[in-house]
Amino acid sequence: MRDAERCRNGESAPLVAQNDKGFDGLIPQLFTSLPALNEAVSCLAQTTTYFTGCFSDYAVEPSTRDSGDSVVHAQELETFSSVQTEDIVIGDHPFSSESTSTLAESSSLVNATSGNHVGIAKATAGDPSENTGVIVHSNNNGQNGISMFQGLIERAQRTVRGSADDIGWLKRDPEMPPVEDGTEKFAEILDNIRHGLHKLPNTMVYLLVPGLFSNHGPLYFVSTKTSFSKLGLTCHIAKIHSEASVEKNAKEIKDYIEEIYWGSKKRILLLGHSKGGVDAAAALSIYWSDLKDKVAGLAIAQSPYGGSPIASDILREGQLGDYVNIRKLMEILICKVIKGDMQALEDLTYKRRKEFLKKHHLPRELPVVSFHTEAGITPAVLATLSHIAHAELPLTAPLSDGQPARLPVVMPLGAVMAACAQLLRVRYSEKSDGVVARCDAEAPGSVVVRPKRKLDHAWMVYSSLNDDPSEADAAQVCEALLTLVVEVGQKKRRELSMKDE
Repeated sequence: MRDAERCRNGESAPLVAQNDKGFDGLIPQLFTSLPALNEAVSCLAQTTTYFTGCFSDYAVEPSTRDSGDSVVHAQELETFSSVQTEDIVIGDHPFSSESTSTLAESSSLVNATSGNHVGIAKATAGDPSENTGVIVHSNNNGQNGISMFQGLIERAQRTVRGSADDIGWLKRDPEMPPVEDGTEKFAEILDNIRHGLHKLPNTMVYLLVPGLFSNHGPLYFVSTKTSFSKLGLTCHIAKIHSEASVEKNAKEIKDYIEEIYWGSKKRILLLGHSKGGVDAAAALSIYWSDLKDKVAGLAIAQSPYGGSPIASDILREGQLGDYVNIRKLMEILICKVIKGDMQALEDLTYKRRKEFLKKHHLPRELPVVSFHTEAGITPAVLATLSHIAHAELPLTAPLSDGQPARLPVVMPLGAVMAACAQLLRVRYSEKSDGVVARCDAEAPGSVVVRPKRKLDHAWMVYSSLNDDPSEADAAQVCEALLTLVVEVGQKKRRELSMKDE
């Protein structure tokens, strides 16, 4: 009784009596305090409660036990409280009840068929052989345990599946118009351009729409614009806030087109890269009634028209963003550092793209070309450096033309894109350019270009320090895409005129 009182007061009590028939000191005192032992076993009891809700085919039947049987069984943890006068027999060794206090608190791993948790408490008054199990129904605990376990299972399933059910949804949607393969025609046009045959008319204005984070890459689309200017073509890079939402940028692009048209009286041919293609397509979908006489066509290059698995996996609950805080880091980067809108990334998820495309479709009469590629993962690609900006060195002597010396700013974007492409290939068995899966980059009803050449997502807009001169550069590819748009537009006009006749 003294030991039991010391336990209740938080004092330690010996686990084994020290004055029992020569066993004094034979068994070490492994636990310094029974309250600590009780806390540990209580934690184990709570853990077992969660799992017992999974079993529904077990029932409890009261039974008696012999005084010679072991009180502690392998299948259950029993609750003992303040044993006063009886001797507790463990195996063949008796111990005095005066030096024994509460051993553990737990619950049995047994369930009733109703799924409710059954707690078993062992009565200790009187002869232990006459004790019977007492079934205690705990509806709330059982239901909470089942709910928690089911929630864990659902979360694990979401994590494992990720974007597997969303990738390629555009192709599976029966309401979407089919696409047409224009790869061979594109290859023919590109070969002519490389041999000096340029067909882009100077009766149009060419508007390049940049993608996400383009405001922080000064050389985004610059090489293409420079090449077009050398051909005598009027070319502009849309000055939009690329980290803004799709609908906000769509309104800005619409205003940009109208301003160019009223100033030049020329129709506009658009080429959008990455999110820029999504923004441009949104502008034409939403404001087509205002723009149909001002726009000649649209080319989207490596655009997540159906959505991006990278954006979805970062923002979807239970995915990568939950485990390594990528969602929080992206929020800080977009909202705090570059003063953008988190909705810019959210608009590229499969959920948002499905909602948008159900409401807004590209006009059937608009000539559209889709272009997508697959990133390479060879050692040469991993060593590729992309030229994204210039750093002026005012302290050095100026060049002969009076301009300060410039140092190229490069980044290993090829290695980053290769790593992301390999991740998507391993997890989803999908080919991608590192950001966009190829099957998600095809706008319904468009003419699709599917080159075999390995090109990552950044190649289209940033020149590389080790470009292969035997291959077409980004400016030539953009020129070929816009030339194909012109030819597709001419074909559509012929078809419409034949229907009218």
